[in-house]
Amino acid sequence: MKRTRFGARDRLSRDAAELQRLAGGLSESGGKLEDSYWESQLAETVDSLLKNGAEDDINTALDRLFEANPRAHDELADMVEARAETGRLEALGQEFDIQLFAAPILAWSRFSIPAAPLPKSAVDALAVHLGAHVFGADTRVALADFLFSPDQLPRSFCDTWQLTQALGQAALAGQALAVDTTGMAETNRFLSDVRYLVGCIALPRGKALFRWNEKDGSKDGALQEWIRQGGPNLEPLLTGCAWQPLLPDAYHAACRNADRLSRPYSLKASVAFLQTMLGLMPADVRAVVGPCYDRRMEEYRVGLGPKDKDETYHGIVWPLLGAEDEATDAASEIEAVLRETGVKDVLFLDHHFPMEFCDDCGAPLYPNAEAELVHAEMPEQAAANSQALH
Repeated sequence: MKRTRFGARDRLSRDAAELQRLAGGLSESGGKLEDSYWESQLAETVDSLLKNGAEDDINTALDRLFEANPRAHDELADMVEARAETGRLEALGQEFDIQLFAAPILAWSRFSIPAAPLPKSAVDALAVHLGAHVFGADTRVALADFLFSPDQLPRSFCDTWQLTQALGQAALAGQALAVDTTGMAETNRFLSDVRYLVGCIALPRGKALFRWNEKDGSKDGALQEWIRQGGPNLEPLLTGCAWQPLLPDAYHAACRNADRLSRPYSLKASVAFLQTMLGLMPADVRAVVGPCYDRRMEEYRVGLGPKDKDETYHGIVWPLLGAEDEATDAASEIEAVLRETGVKDVLFLDHHFPMEFCDDCGAPLYPNAEAELVHAEMPEQAAANSQALH
């Protein structure tokens, strides 16, 4: 699948051409030994470009391969992600592998969801619980001392690589990483959003990275213990929020899992918000679901309002992710989530809606029962507390 990136140049440089050649060779490999040959060369080239900040060369190669050779595109994208979030460092004559990780937290609130520096006591306690319940016995854990919103995560492969290196050094030194917040992006305000703890583990080569890599461990067990033991330390960071920790994992995998699980969470949060703010019970809500297209289907939009009126009070965007397309049965998942929350009046529209937004505020427009795209507006008594939704 094509990965989200931030710009690329048109001219094909020597380095971009070499990336294409190596990724193409790997995609055509017929055996493990040949895989190893191509992978070692591709990894070395990617490492050099990440170290030198050559983001444009990487993005150009990915763009060209996406059109010309999708299989090679996926091989290159996997390699770039892997090399950006891992590395190898030496300390006291010993080699250590390092792995960037993220610990996502789904949250919703009718107030602001915090994204802010973390107190040292919280950073230290969270690092201890991650080390005890999520990562392998031989790992050293370092956290960045900031609770990130999606807008504040690294915006490029090279930025991710730099963060991995900095946090890896911090892990070997037994310290947290102090985040420089100068120029950090503003956080968009949504009713429901994701927050991230970001850190790195360092471990001797060949040792288990995660608790579920060990013989007596499992992912379910690691998540349960993280919630049980880490939860009390997360609660003071998310005052006024309902929240749900997700499984900490390798950085890109954890972020993709959070993107996927944030969709049903946002839908549930929206229904709960209407009940909290307006006393509108789920059984009295009508949900209108419509697919929106650009050159292809990009997302579903769900408008929510009272079933006995024409108004649309709130809405969410359910984006298609990765390889999902209009053949994916996302509609059934949306309906199942709505039914789970108690919403019984669910209307699916068989239209090709455009990707329309409000000219004044930029908010998405949502479908109503008359198959029109309209602005979601809370009633006057609750408008002062209304926020946008994903």
